[in-house]
Amino acid sequence: MAVQVNVRMIRGSDLDSVVAIDKLITGQERREYYQRKLEQAVDNRHNVNASLAAEVGGKLAGFMMGDVLFGEYGIADASATIDTLGVHPDFQKHGVASELMDQFLMKMKAANVKKVYTLVNWNDFALEGFFASHKFQPSKRISLELQLP
Repeated sequence: MAVQVNVRMIRGSDLDSVVAIDKLITGQERREYYQRKLEQAVDNRHNVNASLAAEVGGKLAGFMMGDVLFGEYGIADASATIDTLGVHPDFQKHGVASELMDQFLMKMKAANVKKVYTLVNWNDFALEGFFASHKFQPSKRISLELQLP
């Protein structure tokens, strides 16, 4: 069952709610990470704010954070990344993430972004299924990593 979702730009004052939602999902406290992400998101001097918050009944129910890239990784056209998506467990499977995605994609089209990238753990079938339902597909780029000792 879908709920009435209000999507807006994320604000610095959302920090406590974002951290709380993330902790419910991951079991980890990542306040420093989110504080840095929110500072970057609301600093419009250097980038397009690509981070959104979703409210249900006036309470933060979810968020999506990303960046607009202009030439990074050798990609000529403007592109965007989605690096963080969180929905409070009480609101999962109620259309919150889809509403965030729809608003994010509309915003990226308005910014003349040609491609949106994200990374999903290979065995996170639910998240991969969510992105696939929004027409994401495997990229022609290969993600490489190096484990440092």
